[in-house]
Amino acid sequence: MATKIPVTVITGFLGSGKTTLIRNLLQNNQGRRIAVIVNEFGELGIDGELLQSCQVCPEEESSDNANNNIYELTNGCLCCTVQEEFLPTMQQLIKRRDTIDCILIETSGLALPKPLVKAFRWQEIRNAATVDSVITVVDCEAVGAGTFASNLAAVEAQRQADESLEHETPLQELFEDQLACADLVVLNKTDLVDEQTLVEVKNLVKQELPRIVKMIESAGGEIDPSILLGLQAAVEDNLDQRPSHHDSEEEHEHDDDITSHHIVLNRSFDPQKLKQQLQTLVQQQEIFRVKGFVAVPDKSMRLVMQGVGNRFEQFYDRAWKAQEARQTRLVFIGRDLKSSEIESQLVALN
Repeated sequence: MATKIPVTVITGFLGSGKTTLIRNLLQNNQGRRIAVIVNEFGELGIDGELLQSCQVCPEEESSDNANNNIYELTNGCLCCTVQEEFLPTMQQLIKRRDTIDCILIETSGLALPKPLVKAFRWQEIRNAATVDSVITVVDCEAVGAGTFASNLAAVEAQRQADESLEHETPLQELFEDQLACADLVVLNKTDLVDEQTLVEVKNLVKQELPRIVKMIESAGGEIDPSILLGLQAAVEDNLDQRPSHHDSEEEHEHDDDITSHHIVLNRSFDPQKLKQQLQTLVQQQEIFRVKGFVAVPDKSMRLVMQGVGNRFEQFYDRAWKAQEARQTRLVFIGRDLKSSEIESQLVALN
């Protein structure tokens, strides 16, 4: 029997740095032939396109994805759409097992990792693939500040002030579930915190781990692939050691108020002015995440802009292609989004 394909599941909260970690793995693959499954919450496929722009993966597209190394799942949380999209995608990859050394799966920031791992017990998959490990990426700056999302601190403060509110926020539970399923924790963005904060984050993470799990530090997802791959944990066989808040539920429920909204504008923006406007929108609405591509006046390069809460980062990833429309495309993820207000404020920006 052929060796099972090792699959690494990369999970973590919104903006923790999962895509950056995968890009670095692809660019420093050390000869490995890596297939990638990207789970997108938004409709624009921002993360998948970012991965393709690393220029390691083939850009050719086909109707059945048969020749691509990047498989992008766009219609919701992977653990909910797994029967609709994940199985046929895995079956395609299994057919190509002789040309694949390993598979990476980037989950949505809102996804629970455990239901996905359970899918590797399915008869169609279990004999051909195994979950080598679950890697959880932690945003040290956000965790150190107590803001897993833009409004988490306020929610937590309210919970502490009212003794009758003993329930935890869904985002807090999600953070804990992602840690509980991990075989390795990447403490990312360590360059944005001081030494004392890093110690506090480590202690917090250790408290949430049900067993001994190694933690490694990273400033930008630049980690030797030999550390991340080949852990041989066979996670699907020991899920009982990975407790979850949702173990007693047949299937988990999402916060239906958390939605995504995408905006496509045929215009360019001054990056600083756009960032300031986005920060204003974050203050006005409960926006957890902003990400997308921006056209900049008199620039031949495409600008990537990403924001978690009030913190934004940006970089130029590649030149605009000759026949490519120089549009500004942004995805907003949040609760009770007022989409018309978001769009009108961006349209009015000079």
